[in-house]
Amino acid sequence: MSKMSTERARIALNGPTMGTRWSALFFAEPDFDPAPIRAALQAAVEEVDGQMSTWNAGSDLMRLNAAPVGEWVEVPAQLAAVLRLGLEIGRATGGAFDIGMGDAVTAWGFGPGDAAPDGIRAAMTASRRPAHEALEMDGARVRKAAALKLDLNGIAKGYGVDRLAETLRHHGISDGLVGIDGEMRAMGLRPDGEAWTIAVEAPDAERRTPHSILALQDAAVATSGDYRHWVEVQGRRLSHTMDPRRGAPLIASPASVTVVARTCAEADAWATALMVLGPDKGAALARRSGLDALFLLRDDDASARGVGVGRLFSEEPAAIASAEGR
Repeated sequence: MSKMSTERARIALNGPTMGTRWSALFFAEPDFDPAPIRAALQAAVEEVDGQMSTWNAGSDLMRLNAAPVGEWVEVPAQLAAVLRLGLEIGRATGGAFDIGMGDAVTAWGFGPGDAAPDGIRAAMTASRRPAHEALEMDGARVRKAAALKLDLNGIAKGYGVDRLAETLRHHGISDGLVGIDGEMRAMGLRPDGEAWTIAVEAPDAERRTPHSILALQDAAVATSGDYRHWVEVQGRRLSHTMDPRRGAPLIASPASVTVVARTCAEADAWATALMVLGPDKGAALARRSGLDALFLLRDDDASARGVGVGRLFSEEPAAIASAEGR
């Protein structure tokens, strides 16, 4: 290990956001004062939450949801950027990623309230236009061409991670690791010149154990799975990932999908889309799109089997991958 790495202090910061916690890890001189950067990181994620939360009736997203069909609404630049990316990935996935599923998310109990039988029936029988067809954008102006309730839970957390990374860079820190609830972005290298190591979690609802390890440099990773966030409806445990074709939670899906991408917002949205598409159609689209993805599938004995797509993932379940320069 170099002399520089032994002299630098490890700085680990965290705070609340989006019902979970953000984290940041980097190394600095021993006399470094972390208070200003901690405050800046907290402000960055609070700004994202304030614009994109469906739990806050006063958020910019909820203001857009409340607007009449056909009315142009001016939104902040960050929200406009996330909406635009969501529509782009929605088009690329044929609607498998759909930011217009807010009615179904709420009805099935994944919003602030409990599951509602009437809402569930309405969500499952609704005539739907995917958001990439029903939402128009003109710069930072947005309008709905059809009734639409937007929900950004499949992309906002990843975008929040990107904002953490941007905040570190703004403060002159080019090497670090930031995350929100398992969605991570690696910047540069560790002080010893090695890539940052990140565990891909095994799909086990009872405990947290690693399934495989990624070594990341200047890349982001996100995982969508069926084992962490769910509701119980009529005695059945249902995952939070919505199937846009049914207006309901996925019935059959991979145990999890992990995607490595340039930004965490992209990785977050693509991981959701590939969960919806499943291991066959999802892997085929990932290959066509040049994505790096790992599908974890449950075997009959409840063990997890990995299927990798892209140069970062081997076909073996304990792949060690590098994302240098991506």
